[in-house]
Amino acid sequence: MGSQGSPGGERRAASQSLRPLTIKQIFSAEQAHTDAELYIDGVEVTQVTVVAQVISIQTQTTNSVYYLDDGTGRMEARLWADSSTEDDGIDNRGVKEQTNVRVTGALKSFSGKRYINATNIRPSTDPHELYFHMMEVMYVTLVHQRGPPPRAGETISKVSASASTSTNGNYSAYTTPTTTTAASDKYPDVGPLARRIVEFILTQPTRPEGTHVAAIARHVKVDAAAIRRVPFILFRLF
Repeated sequence: MGSQGSPGGERRAASQSLRPLTIKQIFSAEQAHTDAELYIDGVEVTQVTVVAQVISIQTQTTNSVYYLDDGTGRMEARLWADSSTEDDGIDNRGVKEQTNVRVTGALKSFSGKRYINATNIRPSTDPHELYFHMMEVMYVTLVHQRGPPPRAGETISKVSASASTSTNGNYSAYTTPTTTTAASDKYPDVGPLARRIVEFILTQPTRPEGTHVAAIARHVKVDAAAIRRVPFILFRLF
């Protein structure tokens, strides 16, 4: 991935930011070879944070190895000894087995094995922290894949233009493209009726409840039953 131009610069800046992830996402990260950088959604990932349960802890002279499970997979987090701590030099910060923790650190790969080189491991005592983390993971992932949602007072055209230079070069999934040609380009293999439906939906303002089937039927001049027989459109759009 190059660092020239705005998109490359954005990817490089994103790689230095702390990204919330699940363990499954970490294992699915792309890597050209065993010593190459790890990429998720086309963005280099270095600093990560996960919330998981500690299955076991192995304390050694120079480090402690925490075996983590977040429900999507299992992996190790390694916390190295700090000469500023007491006793053996490793500060476990009250972390115990079979409890939840938040782990922050650098994502590493050694001999094909991925692990977190932890800079901080602390108990996660709030039961809502796990749910917050999972929602944050979903939000950040969608922003990388589909572009950011519109900000307060921002017009659809501005958001669409911004999304066109996002990490995947597509329009934001949270906005309506300003032209209907997007349907022709993005869905070349759909039938005539499906294409007309898609083109109409793309011209409608974004509403939480979506576009009513009656409005679609009036526009494409077919009955509502015919609209309901094209359910795959929903999956193609999203």
